[in-house]
Amino acid sequence: MTVTATSVDESDGLRPQPAPALRSARLVRLAPAAAATLAGLLLYVSFPPRTLSWLALPAFAALGWVLRGRSRKAALGLGYLFGLGFLLPLLVWTGVEVGPGPWLALVLIEAVFVALVGVGIAAVSQLPAAPVWAAAVWIAGEAVRARVPFHGFPWGKVAFGQADGMFLPLAAVGGTPVLGFAVVLCGFGLGEAVRLAVHGRRTRTLRRSAAAAALLSVAVPVVGAVAARSLVSDKAENGTATVALVQGNVPRAGLEFNAQRRAVLDYHARETARLAADVRAGKTARPDFVLWPENSSDIDPLEYPDARLVVDQAAKAIGAPISIGSVVERDGRLFNEQILWDPDKGPLQTYDKRQIQPFGEYLPLRWLIGAINEDWTAMVRQDFSRGREPGVFTVGGAKVGLATCYEAAFDWAVRDTVTHGAQMISVPSNNATFDRSEMTYQQLAMSRIRAVEHSRAVTVPVTSGISAVIMPDGRVTQKTGMFVPAYLVQKVPLRSSETPATELGVLPEAVVVLLAAGGVGWAIAAGLRARRAERA
Repeated sequence: MTVTATSVDESDGLRPQPAPALRSARLVRLAPAAAATLAGLLLYVSFPPRTLSWLALPAFAALGWVLRGRSRKAALGLGYLFGLGFLLPLLVWTGVEVGPGPWLALVLIEAVFVALVGVGIAAVSQLPAAPVWAAAVWIAGEAVRARVPFHGFPWGKVAFGQADGMFLPLAAVGGTPVLGFAVVLCGFGLGEAVRLAVHGRRTRTLRRSAAAAALLSVAVPVVGAVAARSLVSDKAENGTATVALVQGNVPRAGLEFNAQRRAVLDYHARETARLAADVRAGKTARPDFVLWPENSSDIDPLEYPDARLVVDQAAKAIGAPISIGSVVERDGRLFNEQILWDPDKGPLQTYDKRQIQPFGEYLPLRWLIGAINEDWTAMVRQDFSRGREPGVFTVGGAKVGLATCYEAAFDWAVRDTVTHGAQMISVPSNNATFDRSEMTYQQLAMSRIRAVEHSRAVTVPVTSGISAVIMPDGRVTQKTGMFVPAYLVQKVPLRSSETPATELGVLPEAVVVLLAAGGVGWAIAAGLRARRAERA
């Protein structure tokens, strides 16, 4: 009989490890996943209605730490968790009235883009000046999300969380891509600086070039933001206009906000009559024109005589043109339309919304969605058609650019109103379908970014709140509450000069996308060379 000797160390290794040791090992393995999820949640908290925009910096610092040197598979998973941590709470308003199904589907799809960005960030994480390449990859991911699928969904751009942040003036330099790039670069640079400091303390060595690149990644965006303040001005260049915003409120929140025929129109006409009475009494200034929200006339005033009479009477009462929003039908096609209504001449100009909302104003893949749930197809019985021309109303001596609701999220939709002569911008919206969710605050923040981006006063007339007046420097000077009838009257500056962001258009974004492609290409080539060297 042969007896095999076993050393004490080998014998101990065969024994089951104590439960605390196993738990500790599992926690170590789960730490990156938890950190990625919490970093995404931190980025969400940096968005309105909270004024904690600076939290975006530690969010990206943590993301950079989590993804550094990861394999493609690990980076894909960690990026996806970051996307879920960010987008699940950010977009919860999309399920307020229709249930969790569409909300979860949207988030699960959008998080795929973030996951792919995670792979790119991991790939460039060990290149020289890694924060620069990583920030470019993030903005390239936002550029893709803003275009596909179904014409894109830019909600959640990092720039839209910076309305109260120190980097805001950079919107005037290159729009949302430059503003977002600066924030993300600073966050990644901060994380890299901390990592190098910890590593240097542990090993008593410090790579000066890497440390310099990390510090510059933090310093350059900050210095750039300070320098860009010179581009922000509230000075009137073409005189001023006294504008009134009317928020009539709705009979009920949710998808059935307009279920009671003509109620929404009557509410806005009633609030306009109250405004007119206050003007006559000298309580408020007489406006040069009045802005009503999207869907403020719940029946088509061009088609129905009773609605036309109500609008006519409202315009005559205030003695000024009114821009109203309604759904109109022409040749069997539906349009989300703004109509400029003169008190003497009636309807003068129209603007049809061009960037219509998928699953809200038209239904992609209707056959597939109907097979899953017929109730969802019933919510969009007929698809809206897209407008073709930019909306710029000439009213009261001013040129007012129009970006209806969802369009405020799209760079091109706002910019081309300015390039077509808009001296101020209006974002008529209907948020009644989203009740008291964070959606209205997120959209208001977008309008503040647009004000600085193009150096224009922006008005936001909303059916149920929050309506607001925004100066060209992004300050909100007046706003209403939610689900209350109210009006705002204010003199705003009219401006015609163009910021670098307006002049450059999509060019800064294209440069950043090319930068991202170059960084990823460099990382791939470096990986191939390393593998060849190993085989040799």
